[in-house]
Amino acid sequence: MVESPERGYVKITPRGLKVLKQNPEKINEKFLYQFEEFRNFRDRIRGKKVKVLEEMVEQTPTEALEDAFQTIKGELAENLLDQVKKSSPAFFEKLVLNLLLNMGYGGLREDAGKTVGQSHDEGIDGIIKEDKLGLDIIYIQAKRWENTVGRPEIQKFVGALEGKRAKKGIFITTSSFSNEAMKYISNINNKIVLINGPQLARYMIDHDVGVSPFDTYEIKKIDSDYFEEE
Repeated sequence: MVESPERGYVKITPRGLKVLKQNPEKINEKFLYQFEEFRNFRDRIRGKKVKVLEEMVEQTPTEALEDAFQTIKGELAENLLDQVKKSSPAFFEKLVLNLLLNMGYGGLREDAGKTVGQSHDEGIDGIIKEDKLGLDIIYIQAKRWENTVGRPEIQKFVGALEGKRAKKGIFITTSSFSNEAMKYISNINNKIVLINGPQLARYMIDHDVGVSPFDTYEIKKIDSDYFEEE
């Protein structure tokens, strides 16, 4: 059969019509094996399976466990980002602030940072102290977006910082940043950190925001000091 996505249908080929005229009792693997295309396809699939098995055999149990852990963490990050995208803009701003607090910014949680609120003070969504003493303030922009954040949005944020005579800012989005946006911040005096959706999810996992432990596996090794005889 031949697919025709632009027309929205699948068309059977003349060879397929010829096969149907044979009126086969069953179209199974045994029947399909007469066709060279199917044999090549099966060999490719079998080759991939063998390669995966070989890689598994070459791994140590610890390496296999690490790979499994990274797979689980990756799936969690994807699901977590989907959940974040479903939240309201106000909730997202608070989430971003909680994440930065958990990452060590600010002092006491009560006065370390705050969201600006509905007024969105000149494009700024929140502020947080850079350290416990509050020697500097970092301004935050949080965009719960699906579309790519481009250079114009970053320029607006930089303009808002200049209006506050500020030099440091963090721009966080659930989507991504364009190449022009990333290039722009590398050529300005302001220190702007861009955090995209996947990075946001990983930071949330690493700093326990929106996640909780599900299970724990303790890996032990031999204590060689214990077996040392005096």
